[in-house]
Amino acid sequence: MTQPSKRDVFKPVELIVLSAVMALFVGLTVLLSTRNPLLAVIFFGVAFIVVLVVIAMMVLTFKPNKDEQTELDDEELPPSGH
Repeated sequence: MTQPSKRDVFKPVELIVLSAVMALFVGLTVLLSTRNPLLAVIFFGVAFIVVLVVIAMMVLTFKPNKDEQTELDDEELPPSGH
């Protein structure tokens, strides 16, 4: 079995960081416009969850290309040998 590449390992971290950056933008915008830290934290949390779910749903819609499908098919085959 082959080891996953660094890109495959860090892909979930990239998605979480991306959603955190977008939520930080929302939180800072709310903080600077209302000057209410509690409201900014609430909006940050809600934005983080919403962006994370939306990104996850978008990732689920992608189909693997031909090379990826071949790799997935090879992993499903039982090992041959004695």
